[in-house]
Amino acid sequence: MDLKSSIRTIPNFPKEGIMFRDITSLIETPLAFAYCIDQMREKFESKGVTKIVGIESRGFIFGAALAKDMGLPFVLIRKKGKLPGETVGVDYTLEYGTDTVEIHTNSLTSSDNVLVIDDLIATGGTVLASCQLVEKVGAKVLACAFVINLPDLKGMEKISNYNPFCLVEFEGE
Repeated sequence: MDLKSSIRTIPNFPKEGIMFRDITSLIETPLAFAYCIDQMREKFESKGVTKIVGIESRGFIFGAALAKDMGLPFVLIRKKGKLPGETVGVDYTLEYGTDTVEIHTNSLTSSDNVLVIDDLIATGGTVLASCQLVEKVGAKVLACAFVINLPDLKGMEKISNYNPFCLVEFEGE
């Protein structure tokens, strides 16, 4: 399947010069969405994953579907203040400032082997913080999976020790 053709590109969004890779067109196409989940399941079903962690918000779409397919628990990583229970967080640097990602303190244990999922990796800051958060609560990150990689932004290099995997890349443009 040509997955790239199911991902819409929106020029100059959210600001001038950005080529936004919009996964809404992919999830509106049942065959393309199923292909993504099938490919990720095939890649990770025999790797010993015990829980899937999705990064807010589009990582929830792919992570929850994959967790259901694999019969595994799905765990949320959200921005600070969005989870109702007791949480632990990790701060990370953005282009202009900092942000925090959080997880429920009781969502993972030291016996968990985690697959971290998001829709896209660009600079890698959010996923790196998410991996650090998983480790902070004592679990192990087996791998990170993405639908889209933007290799020019070198995010995969930033998380190379977390076994990154992607389905499609958009270079340059």
